[in-house]
This record gives sequence, C-alpha cells and structure tokens, in this order.
Amino acid sequence: VQLQASGGGLVQPGGSLRLSCAASGFTLDDYAIGWFRQAPGKEREEVSCVSLSDSSAYYANSVKGRFTISADNAKNTVYLQMYSLQPEDTAVYSCAAGDICYNDYMGEGDYHYWGQGTQVTVSS
Repeated sequence: VQLQASGGGLVQPGGSLRLSCAASGFTLDDYAIGWFRQAPGKEREEVSCVSLSDSSAYYANSVKGRFTISADNAKNTVYLQMYSLQPEDTAVYSCAAGDICYNDYMGEGDYHYWGQGTQVTVSS
C-alpha cells in the first residue's frame, strides 16, 4: 500500500489548488481515503475523506463549502479541490488510507497507511 500526495504550492488568499493522492497496491474500493493537514506548531487535523464502498464523504467544518473531495477509479487517485483558500489553510497536507469515513465523522486513528505530505502555503 502506497500513497503519493502532490499538488501543493504557494497561492494567494482567495485562490485555488487541487491536491492529488495517487494510490498503489490497492484499489479505492478497498479503503477510505482521508486528507489531513498539520500547520506549524499545531496538531494534525482531519480535513476530508471519501469512501467509495460506503458512498460517503466528510468535510471538517473549517473547509465545508470551500473544499471538494473526489475520486477517479480509473486513475486510482483521490483529489482535494480547494477554493477560497485563506492563510489559515497553510499547512502540510497528507493523504492516508483507512477503514472509516462517514458523512459526519472521520478520525485519524482509523487511518493506517500514510503518504508523504505536500506543502500548501496561502500568502500574499
């Protein structure tokens, strides 16, 4: 099981980015895929997840309405489209594969396979 996150960068406030999480060694039907982020000096937090097997998706309140998670089975890749980015979205974003993603819940402890992070910096 391997996950490769990419797509981070520097963007101005109000801008957009799309992160990609390419999975290998399993299919997207096998695990839920979650996005997490960790800002300097802060604990890692859940951002969003998707479970194709359960047809569920979760968004943290801080990103609801601004971020959209999607999956491309053919490419075995999960995307996190981020709109209206703000400085407080600055963090290292990581993707992980796990067991649970409900519409109203995701938890870091349920994710067992982690990819490396990609830096997102929102600054003018």
